[in-house]
Amino acid sequence: MTEATPYDDDRALYTREALARLVLSDHATDVADGAAGLVGTRNDTDAGLGGRSSQALHLIELAERTLSSAVIYERERGATWAQIANYLGISPSEAEERYAPAIQRWNEAFEEPYKLDETRRKRVPQLPTAAYDPHYACKQLDQWARLHLVGIDDQQAVSASLIRSDPPPA
Repeated sequence: MTEATPYDDDRALYTREALARLVLSDHATDVADGAAGLVGTRNDTDAGLGGRSSQALHLIELAERTLSSAVIYERERGATWAQIANYLGISPSEAEERYAPAIQRWNEAFEEPYKLDETRRKRVPQLPTAAYDPHYACKQLDQWARLHLVGIDDQQAVSASLIRSDPPPA
């Protein structure tokens, strides 16, 4: 990476743990929204035969991505593979083998948050969107929470508890 992006300063305001939590929150909303699409029955005739199966399969894919994000978040929090494996019902070595590639991609994306496309004119983020542009993600996720979390009147249900980075020395 040779140039700074407008998002670098915003990203620097948060710890990696906080950024991982934002990504987990973002992916969880995708699962919730995907599941909500399977609730209503009024438009079932609009879907081809087998179509709802495709939606359910997509929901599983979203849930697997969310699980991977949860593991990254837990590792950023300091959880060991044994602690994570205990909750997943697998061995620590199996947990590490399964999720190490995602952890590696996460770590590499912090070293190089974007790459230039083949034209060398467009930046392609390597971090998930919520970690690449946390300011936007906080606004969107707080709004999602206000609209979907019934009975919770919290304007910053997502962003309020994120761990901020220490300010750089003056």
